[in-house]
Amino acid sequence: MAAKIKIEFPNGEQKSYPIGTVPQQILQEIGGRIAKEALIARFNDQFIDLSRPLSVDGKLVFLTFADEDGRDAFWHSSAHILAHAIKALYPEAKFAFGPPVENGFYYDFELTTPLTVGDLEKIEAKMQEIVSADLSFVRQEMTTEKALALFRARNESYKVEQIERLGEPPSIYTDGDFVDLCRGPHLASTGLVRHFKLLSIAGAYWLGDEKNAMLQRVYGISFPKKSQLDDYLIRLEEAKKRDHRKLGRELDLFSINDEIGPGLVLWHPKGAFIRHKIEEFWKEQHLKGGYQFVNTPHVAKLDLWKTSGHVDFFKENMFSPMKVEEMQYQIKPMNCPFHLHIYKSATRSYRDLPIRWAELGTVYRYERSGVMHGLMRVRGFTQDDAHIFCRPDQLDAETERTVKFSMSMLDSFGFSGYDVYVSTRPQNAVGSVENWETATQALKNSLERLSIPYQVDPGEGVFYGPKIDIKIRDAIGRSWQCSTIQVDFNEPERFDLSFIGQDGERHRPIMIHRALLGSLERFFGVLIEHYSGAFPLWLAPVQVCVIPITEKEQSYAAEVFHQLEEAGIRAELDDRNEKVGYKIREASTQKIPIMLVIGPREVQEQTVAIRKRGVGDVGSGSLAEVIKEIELQVAEKKN
Repeated sequence: MAAKIKIEFPNGEQKSYPIGTVPQQILQEIGGRIAKEALIARFNDQFIDLSRPLSVDGKLVFLTFADEDGRDAFWHSSAHILAHAIKALYPEAKFAFGPPVENGFYYDFELTTPLTVGDLEKIEAKMQEIVSADLSFVRQEMTTEKALALFRARNESYKVEQIERLGEPPSIYTDGDFVDLCRGPHLASTGLVRHFKLLSIAGAYWLGDEKNAMLQRVYGISFPKKSQLDDYLIRLEEAKKRDHRKLGRELDLFSINDEIGPGLVLWHPKGAFIRHKIEEFWKEQHLKGGYQFVNTPHVAKLDLWKTSGHVDFFKENMFSPMKVEEMQYQIKPMNCPFHLHIYKSATRSYRDLPIRWAELGTVYRYERSGVMHGLMRVRGFTQDDAHIFCRPDQLDAETERTVKFSMSMLDSFGFSGYDVYVSTRPQNAVGSVENWETATQALKNSLERLSIPYQVDPGEGVFYGPKIDIKIRDAIGRSWQCSTIQVDFNEPERFDLSFIGQDGERHRPIMIHRALLGSLERFFGVLIEHYSGAFPLWLAPVQVCVIPITEKEQSYAAEVFHQLEEAGIRAELDDRNEKVGYKIREASTQKIPIMLVIGPREVQEQTVAIRKRGVGDVGSGSLAEVIKEIELQVAEKKN
């Protein structure tokens, strides 16, 4: 009798199969929808192809495009099809990386001739040939020596370098005559990638280092169904209209000037005013939430960052140190070491805890040129930072309180859809496994008590502790990283923090790192795109534009303008000698929420004609009524 293995399915059912059975055979036995939609499998927590023979007992889960890991495999296979097409059209191309990303895939390659957007159609046509051929993705394990020989013979220098860096026997995948270094998993065949679109071309440095060669990068997207692709392309067009870099110029909100330095933001008056309103609300809510404010320097001795561990674990993201009077100083990438020293400046009792300190602290990080993107990825930014020092018995309550505070803040800015993740211990973690488990469980407990669904993101915690990441969904369904809550046993240990307990002995506090909005720059960029620049009344830099129709109405219009100003309403008076239609279009382009148009009738009746953004004319009314409605909407933070 042939040897058997025992397979357990997600519903707890167990069945025996001959050794060497592949997941595809099991799928055919199961039948139904999953048999049609499964893309890859997870076997004993390892992602595998459906053609991988099974030789040991284990748990088997089939994954579809609806699963994140299933989508990754779909997009990774699409990247291989892209590379195959480029190799067929440009045999001299050398390939680097081709991973899935959050929305689609890309492939980096070296090519003597720069590609243009016009070349994408030709590459798509070749990809369609490869898809139509329905070529099987075939995996092959290799020794390091054989793999090196293979890719040297194919003149793939970047693949050779990857193999030399791997330090473990590699695997390759073939589809037809195309060969790529890859650990997989992949779809069964190219024919499953039926609907795709190449989106753009960009430059990217090899290994993300500007000292290395500049490669070409082609981005694409693919789906199992045409309707999914059509929907995505519609959303993509909408995203282009909402691009915060475009709207930032049109609405005169901010700029980034290469003469000053890439990734360094200049806040223009209107953008700076919105930032002021965000900060004002942030401070107001933190005072209500039991926080105290602190402020810290922009630089410190390099030794501070050695003590904190940032030199060991974060050095590649820090600017080079500077020498001052024979001493090394470091511009700050984080605020936390300063807050730790404020804590150490006095003896703390168990009665003092929890201590909650908050700071809008500007930090500086060395982001590579290729990854900076408007306000979303910059080199200088202001964190809405806070650190909570608490006793071990307060950890659960403080994490739950912080999650509730995060949700409340985000709700106030008009966000209601969230994706929540608990990120666990990474490979470069510091501190005891026991502390990591305690901290991770505290984060999970807080979410479960609040009935907030979450996903576990294995190995994605920071080096000093696990974290909760809250990603907000914007008006067109995109996900943005904002709030993070991180539990840290390590930094209090490194800085030798303590409090005097009820027993009169020294005890170690726990530190919670916490940012609600993430950074003001990134959050502002998300707000611009979420509202497409049409900010709610309470945030709008100009709330009302007063527009007289002719010179005859200018005197009354000026009086209306001054009354609005006296009521604390942000108003503009457009008394230019232009046609009223032109002035209305200008105010609409600037996305001003309310226009008060004043003609002969309004002067006579001492009223105003009201136009609302996105609605148009809504009739006439008294200025007092308009002021009252604006004050109500602002007070209620209506979005």
